[in-house]
Amino acid sequence: MTDKNLNTDSLQDSQQDMKTGYAYGSTGVLVSGFIWIASGLIVNFYSQQKGIWALLIGGAMIFPLSALMGKLMGIKGEHQKNNPLARLAMEGTIWMIMCIPLAYVLSLSKTEWFFQGMLMIIAGRYLTFVSIYGLRIYWVLGAALGLAAFILFRFEVAAFPSALTGGLIEIIFGIVIYSYYKRRNGQ
Repeated sequence: MTDKNLNTDSLQDSQQDMKTGYAYGSTGVLVSGFIWIASGLIVNFYSQQKGIWALLIGGAMIFPLSALMGKLMGIKGEHQKNNPLARLAMEGTIWMIMCIPLAYVLSLSKTEWFFQGMLMIIAGRYLTFVSIYGLRIYWVLGAALGLAAFILFRFEVAAFPSALTGGLIEIIFGIVIYSYYKRRNGQ
């Protein structure tokens, strides 16, 4: 599909372009999950502050790492230049980045609150993926992360299991979304 063929007035065409370009968003979800796991391991074996920095720095690398992962798997890793949903994806990313200081301020009281706060922030970010990809599973992913954040906070769970919980949820959903992508594309 070239830029001239994408009907920017059609939500379904724009969503299909995003789905095709990014394997339904599955590679980003998987990479994010692995970064959460790595951050949790750093919390466990080094320090909570280093785990926070690992999640922040790793989070900044999600898009390039998922694009690389996608390329290695034969996924295009890009969308048409005139796709209006690309702007929504960028706006959601900016909103998420603007919320990160809130999670960091929470960590000044209790370090585990950073991870729980980030789970809630990322849960909200995934809700926009329903519009970007046209897949309701992102409502379920957002709800799962938000509920996990609430439960972890309510039961005062430490930073290490909080980070691992986020990572495991994302990896499970990433695998499910990628499997759905493969089935729908006859692979």
